[in-house]
Amino acid sequence: MKITQEPIQVLLVFSKEDGQSDAFWWACDRAGFRCNIARTPESAVECFLDKHHEIVVIDGRHSRYFEPEAVCRLIRATKPSENTVILAVVSQRPHDQEETSALPLLRAGFSRRFVENSSVLACYNELVQIEHGEVRCHFKLRACNSVFTALEQCQEAVEITSEDHIIQVTQLFKIKPLECSRYHRLNTTMSVRADRRKDSMDARSLSSRGSDAQSLQNRRYSSVARIHSMTIEAPITKVINIINAAQENSPVTVAEALDRVLEILRTTELYSPQLASKEDDPHTNDLVGGLMNDGLRRLSENEYVSCKNMSQSQLAIPVTLNDVPPSIAEMLNDEECWEFNVLDLEAATHKRPLTYLGLKIFTSFRVCDFLSCSEATLRSWLQLIEGSYHSSNSYHNSTHAADVLHATAHFLRKDRVKNTLDQLDEVAALIAATIHDMDHPGRTNSFLCNAGSELAILYNDTAVLESHHAALAFQLTARDTKSNIFKNIDRNQFRTLRQAIIDMVLATEMTRHFEHVNKFINSINKPMVAIEESSTTANIRNSPEDRLLVKRMLIKCADVANPCRPLELCIEWAGRISEEYFAQTDEEKRLGLPVVMPVFDRNTCSVPKSQISFIDYFITDMFNAWDAFANLPGLMEHLSENYKYWKNLDEMKCKSLRRPPPS
Repeated sequence: MKITQEPIQVLLVFSKEDGQSDAFWWACDRAGFRCNIARTPESAVECFLDKHHEIVVIDGRHSRYFEPEAVCRLIRATKPSENTVILAVVSQRPHDQEETSALPLLRAGFSRRFVENSSVLACYNELVQIEHGEVRCHFKLRACNSVFTALEQCQEAVEITSEDHIIQVTQLFKIKPLECSRYHRLNTTMSVRADRRKDSMDARSLSSRGSDAQSLQNRRYSSVARIHSMTIEAPITKVINIINAAQENSPVTVAEALDRVLEILRTTELYSPQLASKEDDPHTNDLVGGLMNDGLRRLSENEYVSCKNMSQSQLAIPVTLNDVPPSIAEMLNDEECWEFNVLDLEAATHKRPLTYLGLKIFTSFRVCDFLSCSEATLRSWLQLIEGSYHSSNSYHNSTHAADVLHATAHFLRKDRVKNTLDQLDEVAALIAATIHDMDHPGRTNSFLCNAGSELAILYNDTAVLESHHAALAFQLTARDTKSNIFKNIDRNQFRTLRQAIIDMVLATEMTRHFEHVNKFINSINKPMVAIEESSTTANIRNSPEDRLLVKRMLIKCADVANPCRPLELCIEWAGRISEEYFAQTDEEKRLGLPVVMPVFDRNTCSVPKSQISFIDYFITDMFNAWDAFANLPGLMEHLSENYKYWKNLDEMKCKSLRRPPPS
């Protein structure tokens, strides 16, 4: 149903026309209110009973014509007046006379008093304040009374929906009895008017049901009625119901605070903090807007297609781990150290670090044994995956994948992580890290959505790249038995493994960043701290839900661990991601697309400021939480030093990656 309100009706009760009555008349005209004038108490009551005015203004300055209190009582004696605001106009008092009490007027039935003022604006202000205050409250009460009256008379199941036909679960009524065979829905697209005169409702349905297949419809309506008589509730509904119950016996201040809590709970962005204005912090706003939004939803004729055709001919001849050149093998000996330099490996392998590092790490974690696949199959698969990364990207290339894989393995070796996850979780994490950005076009989700790319259309502008990375990985893996690492595992085990891999890849999408971090803090960190503070020997819960949160947090931290690397690596990665964002801004301008991150203009951008914003907004809290769980003091020291480095550059007004050479 849709509750609509007709223009406000105002009744002026003045025995004669003067400047005050004219001022209220013109004020009503200015506010768009309908106005009637009555000169006697009898005509006032008659007019009121006919029109049911929301506001009545009674002249109380000249008692020789009529008693204003008597007129007010006559109107209050009628039933419609319970929803009416009655205003008394009183004379101005000389400055040397004491102010009179308003209590006699209130006892007579007046709602407010107005000291005479023939200014149209003063009268207008008084009327609109009444409209936005008491009148709107009375209107809502009348509408609620009408709805409840209709519901009391209804002998059928009633469902309340939004204008989009979405059931509003928290407002669902259970109307008994439910024995009837028909099922009705009160919908906001129905035309319903709360009638002022009769407190009743006129409803007109937009459609009517035909009489064909009546027995089938009866069964369907009865089934739906039974469903809505069940007591199944979503957790958020239970929370809202508990808060509503707590409000009933709470002081006004507490009830108002709980109202604000309910408003927050009913939003969809429960975990995203509110940013300062763009003027206050343009770097953070642009960075967050570019990373956490799926685009501006404005499509153009320009199209960016990211997926390229892959063929086995692009792949290098597989090598065994024993065939690795000595220089590369020596580098890989340091793989378990956090300071491992993946950029040196990139140079030594001619931009093919993922295959070499993948062989070393997968062997260390006995992935082939778990998947029952040969080393040759694993080698082919790693080369297939690495071949799908774009070496032309400055940041999102196979070196980044190798870096994330290295960080993932480092985290998996931490004692608390090892004790939390099982081997399937470890294998899923390593595979997810390897594939998490494959076929990345070097452009953000926002760019693809704004450009109307094939991928954005395919994935409905939602987690476009992350969905593509996961889907393409499984497509390519299944295409050739020589590189299908999943071909020998049990179907049920494969489904569990596949689900875990997909979940971790999707977790790298930034729109749900704060949701994942806050869930980890509330479900993992806080219970862990409580156990440690109580000095008990109780173990931390190791439920599937907790393992899921740990895996998401693990890959999220691995994906953006650059600020926690040694300074030189941190600087290099900052330069690479900045260059990729610069290239995107250049292309957006060239194609006439919305510029998602305007601060990443290569001619004006301050790289130190962008890094400071990224660390402040995304990194610090997340790694503090991860460090509290996994114990990573070395990483946190690097993070602190790197942050100081960017701060010093910013204080020097330096916009580049490094300090300018001394002049």
